[in-house]
Amino acid sequence: MQSLLERLGNPQGEVPCVHIAGSKGKGSTATMVARILETAGYRVGLFTSPHAHRYEERFSINEELASKSEVVAIVDQLRSVTQEMDAEPDGGPTFFELSTAAGWLHFVQKKCQVAVIEVGLGGRLDSTNVCQPLVSIITSISKDHTRLLGSTLDLIAREKAGIMKTGVPVVSGVRKPVPASVIQKVANDVGAPLYQLGQEFQVTPVAPPNDTQQVLPAWSLGYSESDYCLSQVLLAMPGEHQARNASLAIAAVRLLSQRGFEVSEEHLSKGLQAARIPLRIEVVNQEPVIVIDAAHNPASIEALCQTLQPIKADRRLCIFASSRDKDCAELLRTLDKHFDEFFLTAYQENPRAISTEELSEMAAEILTRPFSLPASPAEAMQRALTDASSNDLICATGSFFLAAEIEQFWRTSHSQRHDSKPI
Repeated sequence: MQSLLERLGNPQGEVPCVHIAGSKGKGSTATMVARILETAGYRVGLFTSPHAHRYEERFSINEELASKSEVVAIVDQLRSVTQEMDAEPDGGPTFFELSTAAGWLHFVQKKCQVAVIEVGLGGRLDSTNVCQPLVSIITSISKDHTRLLGSTLDLIAREKAGIMKTGVPVVSGVRKPVPASVIQKVANDVGAPLYQLGQEFQVTPVAPPNDTQQVLPAWSLGYSESDYCLSQVLLAMPGEHQARNASLAIAAVRLLSQRGFEVSEEHLSKGLQAARIPLRIEVVNQEPVIVIDAAHNPASIEALCQTLQPIKADRRLCIFASSRDKDCAELLRTLDKHFDEFFLTAYQENPRAISTEELSEMAAEILTRPFSLPASPAEAMQRALTDASSNDLICATGSFFLAAEIEQFWRTSHSQRHDSKPI
């Protein structure tokens, strides 16, 4: 990655950035930071992955995607360098390395004032970990990508902590004692000032009122430091866990304000109210309630189930697919406690999907609820819609790739239905 960027003129050194790692919540936190800074009037690049439908989704500027001509121009820049590296003994860059470089090139060419960079996988060896950020954030530590990052929380924490840089402040939302102690030790070792949720700053989640008419009303939060506090900050994304993510975004932006970024309390409030992400507990229909979510590890699946709990539904139907490298058995154990029927499928547009045959074997041992095995996400949604009444809940989860395919199917087909009530 360093070699690739050197040949491109080191674009990563030309735009100040916020670097974000974590097992859960890094995409939401990255979006919150970006929206706050945009609200404050800055030109903000946001690099996230994967994309749902278009490659350009990976690097946006103030919510605007790169045009096709801009992407073609960037690919032309990358082509000659890639061909040169492909001919060398160490080989050429990967798709994600090229995408990361493309994001940096785009942010430089469009004169971004700051970039918010989400780690792709892990942290220490991730291709985004070539930047020198103004602030780093580690959102959470839970089990995910264990084949690559390690099977225990302390090993995973060490990989995530690899984004820390000497003298660069780190905002941490890690609360579990074992990974938190690893984060603390690495911060001490590298000389990175550490700001921890529950110590240097606090968050108080505030549940929405019971009389709201929304299917999934947003939470609000109170935020405090030793000499500073905010109250009644309303969020756009549903779920108590988003209050924690928002507190990390607030803490990071307040650290940026010490580096010359002018951000008021109004900017903080308005930015958080503008922060939304497709496919994160996204309600796309009311009767029946249909929720699409990209949760794919045990912690995010648990957060999804807790967020859906207040919804009143006669039956809860789950469409599930996942990747071979995920702990699918643990995901199914959690979901089995919250859903009445399962449609186990395999997404079609990415080769990482676990097969329905393997899911069937797991389900036979784990699920206490009935399940079927539709061949594709589209077929699974069609079956669920046929089975569901207007008072039921349908939730598609288990993988970002499943969520993207379900969202695409729904977007192209729901307008033809007359027995559903879109939001």
